[in-house]
Amino acid sequence: MIKRLLLLLGAAAVIGGILMIFSYKVINIQWVTFMQIQPSFKPMEHPLPVPPNSIPVEGAAYITGMGAPVNPVPPDAVSVARGEALYKVNCLICHGPAGLGNGKVASFFTNKPANLTSPAVQNRSDGAIFLVISTGVAGRMPALNENLMVRDRWDVVNYLRTLKK
Repeated sequence: MIKRLLLLLGAAAVIGGILMIFSYKVINIQWVTFMQIQPSFKPMEHPLPVPPNSIPVEGAAYITGMGAPVNPVPPDAVSVARGEALYKVNCLICHGPAGLGNGKVASFFTNKPANLTSPAVQNRSDGAIFLVISTGVAGRMPALNENLMVRDRWDVVNYLRTLKK
C-alpha cells in the first residue's frame, strides 16, 4: 500500500513537473523591485554639484568667489591641436565647425548656441570662457566639467582663441 502511494506521488510529481515546464511563461508574476520604482536621470540631465571644500583629482580648477582663473596652459600648437580635437567631440554638434553657433542640432533649440567668433565671446578673458565651459549656462549649455578634465578645458579655450582669426 505504501509502495503504491509513493508510486502515485512520484507519477504526480513527474506529471506536475512536465506541466510546469510547459506553463513557465504562461503564468508570469511581476515582482516589484526597487530598480523599477527609483527615480532615473538621463546623462547630464541633473549633474551633481561639486561638494563643498573639495578638490578635483586633477587639481584645483578654480576657487569659488575668487573671480576667473588665469590660463596656465600656453597656447602652443599641441594645446591648440588637442583643443580642436576636443571641440570636435564635445562642441561641434551645437556650435558648428567654425564656431558660428550653427551646428547640426542648433536649429532644434529655442535658445541658440553662442557664436564663438563674436566679440561678445572673444573679448572675455580665458578664465571666463573656462568657467562657462566648466559650469555651463543655465537653460542654454550643459556643464562640461564631468566630460572634460581641467587641462582639456584649457585646451578648448586655447582653440577657441584661434576661431576669431
